[in-house]
Amino acid sequence: MRIVLFGATGMVGSRIAAEAARRGHRVTAVSRSGRSPVPGVTATAADASDPAKVAELARGADAVASACAPPRDGTDPEEPFLAINRAIVRGTRDAGVRRLVVVGGAGSLEVAPGEALYDQPGFPEAVRAEALTHGTALEFYRTVDDLDWTYVSPAAEIAPGERTGRFRVGGDQLLTDAEGRSRISAEDYAAAFLDELEQGAHVRARMSVAY
Repeated sequence: MRIVLFGATGMVGSRIAAEAARRGHRVTAVSRSGRSPVPGVTATAADASDPAKVAELARGADAVASACAPPRDGTDPEEPFLAINRAIVRGTRDAGVRRLVVVGGAGSLEVAPGEALYDQPGFPEAVRAEALTHGTALEFYRTVDDLDWTYVSPAAEIAPGERTGRFRVGGDQLLTDAEGRSRISAEDYAAAFLDELEQGAHVRARMSVAY
């Protein structure tokens, strides 16, 4: 497949790029810097908030993937992040590509019916704004009915680690292990992300992944 990946140089994006290249896909890795996150991909610099540029890069692709994240510079993350997501949707649509897979957040996952993780006591205040912004982005995607999008939420804890190829996939609920922890390595998250991109098991829906 030919995949255009935005946000390709971040912690998660670089691992998605590596996993896609590992599977033999042709990856255009897009970032502001234009640097190559891993060997075997084509790197380019672009602004993901420019829908015309998104369309230009996506034209002829089999799928678009977004690993863009809200800004972490202390400013309000919601509006710039939503602008990027709107631009990626519009650009994907204008390019004539139907498949769009998006790196999401864990904060909006349900710990009980109608109760989101980010509303629970003890949720870290330092990441609350980012978590709420990811949740708002999910609500935006749920209004998109002309693209085959999937929003992929990680476990509550995600960090660089080992690629085991063994994990569980769920829906809107937070997945936890026998000890009550919700965790996934970035490498296994990337494997689940590519499985979904290839197979399309959760079209126009949110999925979650954890051990």
